[in-house]
Amino acid sequence: MRDGGPTWMHMMDRSTPNMSYQAWRRDPKTGPPQYRSRTVFENATARIVRDFFWDDEFRPKWDDMLAYSATIEECSTTGTMVVQWIRKFPFFCSDREYIIGRRIWEVDGSYYCVTKGVTCASVPRRNKPRRVDLYYSSWYIRAVESRRGNGQLTACEVLLFHHEDMGIPWEIAKLGVRQGMWGTVKKIEPGLCAYQKERESLASLSQSAYMAQVNTKISMEYLISLESNEDLSRSDVDSTSENPLSQNISRALIYGGLIVLACSLDQGALSKTFIFGMGRKLTDRGNRPS
Repeated sequence: MRDGGPTWMHMMDRSTPNMSYQAWRRDPKTGPPQYRSRTVFENATARIVRDFFWDDEFRPKWDDMLAYSATIEECSTTGTMVVQWIRKFPFFCSDREYIIGRRIWEVDGSYYCVTKGVTCASVPRRNKPRRVDLYYSSWYIRAVESRRGNGQLTACEVLLFHHEDMGIPWEIAKLGVRQGMWGTVKKIEPGLCAYQKERESLASLSQSAYMAQVNTKISMEYLISLESNEDLSRSDVDSTSENPLSQNISRALIYGGLIVLACSLDQGALSKTFIFGMGRKLTDRGNRPS
């Protein structure tokens, strides 16, 4: 919201008895349209919402655009996954294939979920469905106070940032998103309710839901140290933090997350100094006037 980019244009403000939704769009000078949204689910925990969005086996029950999904790679230590999705598009557009790398970081009970398009030599590119290479979607999931005003953290807030190049003219893509946005979003809340009931029945976890629980725990102090370039040689990553979660998370976290994700997918062993240096370069580049 404060990265110096184009102005965010308000698109939507809708709600149901158990969900509220707001969405914005902006148009960069280069690249596809970017979207952000804020969704608040009543009577839901951050952990269950995290699992819900990660659970590819359950997703077709509420996301009718997902025609196929498969796990290509996974790391039981970091929770990093590479998955293949094939998504159904409206009649004017053929199906699209996604090869997505994803990973979750936990900070004081809140979750940063990063997903992005990655290359994968084991899945050959085909003419159909067309592969979407430029794809990035991230969520920040945390417990918030219910809008019922009871003072209890019984609701869950999801902040989403998303962009992708689907291979169709961006103006047409924007029209399609605007027309179909609420129809798609309003399916999420009943899907989440069904997911909660399934989990309450003690049904066994799917593999992707299990992987959603394998998170990298980091402290707010560690994130701040990356931004301030303090003691980058430290090897400790704290699992807890005594400070309240700051709402002013800088762009360095997003860029850093992408770099760490890429390193994880390549199973590389890069130092924190190198990771921070690359993140700083990206941040400085984003701050330069166009």
